[in-house]
Amino acid sequence: MMLVGEGFYYKEHSMEQITQVAMRIVATFAATGLSVVGAGAIVDVPLMKAVLMAGIGGVAFVVEGLARAYMDDGKLTKEEINAVFRKVDKKEKGA
Repeated sequence: MMLVGEGFYYKEHSMEQITQVAMRIVATFAATGLSVVGAGAIVDVPLMKAVLMAGIGGVAFVVEGLARAYMDDGKLTKEEINAVFRKVDKKEKGA
C-alpha cells in the first residue's frame, strides 16, 4: 500500500470518493445554511451572516466527525464517512 503525505492519503481512496466527500460537504453547507434563513430574519440577523454562520457550523461538525473517525485507526471507510453525514442529517431533522 502506497502512502502519500505521511499516511493521510491511502491509495485505495479513489478520486471519485474524495470528490463525493467534498460535494457532500458542500451540500451540508447548503442544507445547514438555508435552514436558518427564517430564523435569521425573525431576530434581525443579516441573511448572509446567518447563512454563513450556520453553514460553517455544519461543515465544522462534518470535518470534526471525519477527523475523529480517521484518528481512530488512520483510515476512513465508506461506512465511517456515511455515519458522519447521517449524524448531520439527523441533527437537521431534529432541529
